[in-house]
Amino acid sequence: MATKQEIAIVGMACRFPGQASDLSGYRRLLERGEIAIGPIPPERWDSAAYFDPSPRAHGKSYSRHGGFQRAPHLGFDAAFFGISPNEAWPMDPAQRMLLELTWHALEDAFIPPDSLVGSKTGVFIGLSTNEYAIEQARLGNLRDLSPYHGTGLASSFGAGRISHTLGLEGPCVAVDTACSSGLVATLQAIQALEAGDCDLALAGASNVLISPT
Repeated sequence: MATKQEIAIVGMACRFPGQASDLSGYRRLLERGEIAIGPIPPERWDSAAYFDPSPRAHGKSYSRHGGFQRAPHLGFDAAFFGISPNEAWPMDPAQRMLLELTWHALEDAFIPPDSLVGSKTGVFIGLSTNEYAIEQARLGNLRDLSPYHGTGLASSFGAGRISHTLGLEGPCVAVDTACSSGLVATLQAIQALEAGDCDLALAGASNVLISPT
C-alpha cells in the first residue's frame, strides 16, 4: 500500500504575460501589483477587425485587451534540443515552450538534465487547446503533410517529447481537463510519487492561444 509522504518542490519555471518570463519576473509582477493586461499587439492580429462594443455580436470581441507574452514561437533553439528544422516548424508552440520551461525548471533545481537519462522520472503535462493545428489547416499548411505534423500537433506529444528528449523512463501523461489541466497534472504527479511509480516528477501545463478565435 502506498504511504503518504511530504512532496518537495525542488525547482520551478514559468512564463506569463506582463514580462513575467521567469520566476523573478513573476514575483516582481506580484510584489508590485502590476497589471499584466494590455492592448492586443498589432503583430498578433488586427484587433479592430474583431472588435464590436456589443457582447452580443457574433464572431466579434468586445475587448481590445488581453494578457500577452512575447510570441511563443520566436527564439526557440531547436538544435539545442536535437530537433531538425523540418521537425521544428510544424511543432506546436506549446510543445516548444514546455521543452524550454522544463530545462529552466531543472536548472532552478540544480539538476543536470543529463543525469536523468534512464531514470524513473515521470512527466505529467496539462494541455488543452490545439489552436496551432487549427491555424495550420486554415492557412493550408497541411497540404504537404510529413510525419512531423503528427508529432508536432498531437497534444500527447507535449509530454512524450519531454521524456524522449531527456531520456526519462517514468510514467508519461498528457492531461486535458480544460482549464484545470495543469492542476490535475500536478495532482497525478503527486499521486505517482506517493505510489512509488516515479522518483522524481516534472509537472506543469502550457496553454498557447495564438489566434483571435
